[in-house]
Amino acid sequence: MNLESLPQGVRLAVQAAQEKKAAAISVLDLSSASAFTDYFVICTGYSTPQVQAICTEVEEQLYKQMGRSPEHREGYRSAEWALLDFGSFVVHVFSDQARRYYDLERLWRSAAKLDIADAPEGSSAVQESSSPTFRRGRYSKEPLSSRGHGGRSQP
Repeated sequence: MNLESLPQGVRLAVQAAQEKKAAAISVLDLSSASAFTDYFVICTGYSTPQVQAICTEVEEQLYKQMGRSPEHREGYRSAEWALLDFGSFVVHVFSDQARRYYDLERLWRSAAKLDIADAPEGSSAVQESSSPTFRRGRYSKEPLSSRGHGGRSQP
């Protein structure tokens, strides 16, 4: 999987997130694992205004370039975990803490994963995960089983 092979909407969402300096952008291909969507675009914003700006830019670019609006959105105000559901793909914009807690990459570890390296302005670097197995990384520091399950807020 590489960026060019992804559907236009997913590519536009990635580019829009990059424009607003989203960190640790990953794309998970769920087309063979899920019935409700084909792709997750996952990224991190380091402040409430940044999370909101990423969401706004994704929505604006998809509407401007494809005439698409999200079918559903959640979490914009709290900005811990904002979700934009475009049907065939879902954009998740997390705060750093929420991303580590929910760890979607671990939950969907069997999916092919494309990591998009944080890059200087105006360029993007893409790293392909050739193995569909889970790779421990920035958002996978602890086993899922050691986390508490109470007190979770919904996105």
